[in-house]
Order: sequence, then structure tokens, then C-alpha cells
Amino acid sequence: MTTPSPPTAAIDEDHFWHLARSDTGVAVTDFEFALMRTAESFARWQTECLAAVTGAQLSGGENAMLHVICMHQQPKTVRELMHMTNRSDLPNVQYGLRKLMQLGFVTKSGSARKGVFYAGTPKGIRVCEDYARLREKLLLRGAQAVPGLLERAQTIHDQLEALERLYESVTREVATFHRRHLGTAPKGMDGLHDRQSN
Repeated sequence: MTTPSPPTAAIDEDHFWHLARSDTGVAVTDFEFALMRTAESFARWQTECLAAVTGAQLSGGENAMLHVICMHQQPKTVRELMHMTNRSDLPNVQYGLRKLMQLGFVTKSGSARKGVFYAGTPKGIRVCEDYARLREKLLLRGAQAVPGLLERAQTIHDQLEALERLYESVTREVATFHRRHLGTAPKGMDGLHDRQSN
């Protein structure tokens, strides 16, 4: 059993818990919490900004899909959309595409044999342009006011890209070697609780 590292003078002891048992654990977990909160705020912003220009209610993911579809006004397949947004939840992607088509923002063409493509309609492209203008007025202007943000943007981007690769790597590791069925102990954990209780 790993013994938790004692709190250091630089880190509040309240930040040590079962996901943060060392200085590294605290640093990564605090970052993960900030990342989760930022992702939730980003999704709410996407929803509210789109609602402001259209009145439509879409999730952050559906909003992102609309902009990716209209990007460069080039039709895209479901596979391309999922690759570009790093998604693996095909049923939710398909549901989102149906919503976008019902709203008249996206059109579907092609066939299963030749390939199915999704493209922005004139209405959808106009929505994206209206969204972009409001985004420039509020979000980008706000970003300019955050000290050092634009100067650090590339560094932050690179760190997030590195973190994405790390999560992908350890996800494959755990799926390949550590997955278990409900009710069974993880590898190497058999008898651990018995030994601890003796």
C-alpha cells in the first residue's frame, strides 16, 4: 500500500485526499478539477451564445459539431467529425446530427456505399457567422483583458495536447491490462485487505 506523502509547506493539507496522495497527485488532481470546471463553463458559454443568436438550445458538443461541419464550408463524414473532436460516443454524435438537421443548420448527402457527408446549410453558416461575431465581441475581448493569457496560449495548448496523449496512452493501458468484471478484485489486490487487517 502506498503511504501518502506528508503535506509540504507549499501545498494546503486539505488538497491531499484519495486521488492526491503525493505532491504529484495534488498537482495533477488540482489541474484536472480546474480542467473539468473550465470544460463545464465552456459548454455553458457555447449553449448560451448559440441561444442568443438563434434561440435554439444545443449542448456544447452539438454546438462544436455545427462549427466543425461548417469549418471551411467543406462537407465532413461522421468519422471525420469524431476524429476532429476526439469523440467516441457514436450514438450521441448521430443524435446531435439529427438535431442539427431538424433545425435546418445541417444537410446530409451521399450514400452508405459512396460515403455520407454533412454540410452546413446557408442558415447554418449564417448562424455560425452570427455566433462568431458575438464571440469576438464578448469572449475574445475578454481574453485580451486576462493578463498574460494570449502570450501563454501556445504553451497552454502544447501542455493540453501532451496531457491528451497521456490520457489516451493510460486509457489503452487500463483497458488492455486492468479491466475487470464487477465484483472481482483488481490484479494484485487479491488478499490485500486481508493482509491489511492482520
